[in-house]
Amino acid sequence: MSKGKPDYVRPLDLKHGRVDMNHGAGGRAGLQLIDEVFARAFDNEFLRQGDDGALLDIPPEHRLVMATDGHVISPLFFPGGDIGCLAVHGTVNDVAMLGAKPLYLAASFILEEGFPLADLKRIVDSMAAASREAGVPVVTGDTKVVEQGKGDGVFIATTGLGVVPFGRRIGGALARPGDAILVSGPIGDHGVAVMSLRESLEFETAIVSDTAALHGLVAQLLAALPEGAVHTLRDPTRGGLATTLNEIARQSSAGMLLDEASIPIRPQVEAACELLGLDPLYIANEGKLVAIIAPESADAALAALRAHPLGAGAARIGSVTDDPHRFVQMATRFGGRRVVDWLSGEPLPRIC
Repeated sequence: MSKGKPDYVRPLDLKHGRVDMNHGAGGRAGLQLIDEVFARAFDNEFLRQGDDGALLDIPPEHRLVMATDGHVISPLFFPGGDIGCLAVHGTVNDVAMLGAKPLYLAASFILEEGFPLADLKRIVDSMAAASREAGVPVVTGDTKVVEQGKGDGVFIATTGLGVVPFGRRIGGALARPGDAILVSGPIGDHGVAVMSLRESLEFETAIVSDTAALHGLVAQLLAALPEGAVHTLRDPTRGGLATTLNEIARQSSAGMLLDEASIPIRPQVEAACELLGLDPLYIANEGKLVAIIAPESADAALAALRAHPLGAGAARIGSVTDDPHRFVQMATRFGGRRVVDWLSGEPLPRIC
């Protein structure tokens, strides 16, 4: 990010200052913003190379995995997190869902003129803390500034690079009839945490986002099972559990049958969804995964998930079925069945 360390007339006013167009003009002001906010927070040996890209080390005998994601959440700060840590977690998780070890991140920031430097520093510090905790450094990036009214404070795009051993295949197309469907914990926490802030809802028990990096949980799951037992991994973000399972059904040309009573949902999340007229199955998550497992390894997979702090609430929620129509269905608590269709419309805008 930084191309040098010039002497500045005065340091940035990180308490009262604001982003202005000079910060995006490619001159001294922009370099100062990069040095005093971004490079200081993300400091690592790769970023210190000071070039437009980073020269990286890749372990031998691995294939590369690359994922990219844009983050436009509103509000920028929410119970349990903010756009900064979300930008790290979301991309780390996308890499991990292919059974890969995330190694590096790149980050691009689009800032709106007038955005408070104090808020920017808070976001960047949160992002840096999440990066360090995950052990996945931000090694390169870019910053642009747009005129006031042409953005919404800050947008962040992150790209992740990881490695997966040769021979490991995990993907949506690999789900097979008879496989067990597992979820790593209660669904809907993130989306409802954001919505509760927007709607000024108050509950006896606070609802906080589940945003978290899941690569440690994935590594523990893979280590506990025979190679090839994990067929599909997916983090059910936008569109929630329902949309994620429909995507996998489409990829694998199979159906899904869920057990409504087995799907973990916190009571306060269920209550908030009922109040807002929303279905928890379609609510975004940022710290949960769906695992589709060979049936003979399902119990071991569930135990491995539950042995990790991020999988303590894991549950087996259904199975993959032989269905040429690729329907996702749910056995309800009342003994009937209903189709769990794709998300229609945008009930929760700007959620991740």
